[in-house]
Amino acid sequence: MEHVLKLQPKYFDYIDKGTKRIELRLFDEKRQKINIGDIIVFQKEPELEIEMKVKVIDLLKYNTFKELFNDFNIEILADNSMTKQELLESLEEFYTTEKQKQYGVLGIRIEKI
Repeated sequence: MEHVLKLQPKYFDYIDKGTKRIELRLFDEKRQKINIGDIIVFQKEPELEIEMKVKVIDLLKYNTFKELFNDFNIEILADNSMTKQELLESLEEFYTTEKQKQYGVLGIRIEKI
């Protein structure tokens, strides 16, 4: 199955250069449809004209992003130019703590194809 997800330029570029190997999302209804072996087409915001395909190689389910961050280094969650705290604050702009507790979160382990 193929999924299309929008991605901010900074995070799109991290995946493109190979540092970000885990995409972080809320485990809501849309992401519950993602399975290992699926393809994700990332569209670079804001124009959505540049795309990149990745393959889902693992799914990591956690209650919150903070819990997920305890098990992984920043180098594969984003890039070592960021701290875990900066990444967490950025994620919480989109996914409130309440939403994380309601749905849980998903780390989508990916590889470029």
